[in-house]
Amino acid sequence: MANPTHEQAKLHLQVFEERREPRLRQAREWFFKNYHVTSVDDAMRIAAPGTENGALAMMVISYWEQTCALLNYGLLHEDLFFETTGEFFGVWEFVKATVPQSRQLFKSNTYLSHLEKAAQRFEAWSEKRSPGHVAAMREFMSKMRTQSAKAA
Repeated sequence: MANPTHEQAKLHLQVFEERREPRLRQAREWFFKNYHVTSVDDAMRIAAPGTENGALAMMVISYWEQTCALLNYGLLHEDLFFETTGEFFGVWEFVKATVPQSRQLFKSNTYLSHLEKAAQRFEAWSEKRSPGHVAAMREFMSKMRTQSAKAA
């Protein structure tokens, strides 16, 4: 892949600067500590729409869906993006169990499709460069969930 253009690099920095916004930082911290779901029922119990937790969850999920849309449309440079973040993949791993049910519930085949497509490409990209990396990340996230559950 060609080197990032100046425009891609500038947008990349803007996207990542948004992550420093205090409310989004709070939402990201809450999400990874608390959003451990395996069904839409779990998601509604933990982060129902109209609640503070629901707002935090949607802030994180929608941020990464939008960022991955920029990536999928070629506005962000894929190698640069994949080399400098894995958080979007972690978000995907946390939500993916609920996506098929959510797509049915919302009658939307495209619900979180940008996040899903980017995660699939990241997994293939990562395995090519660092075999076993994705499995290690999944194991780490599983331990995180277990520790969070014990602490709760």
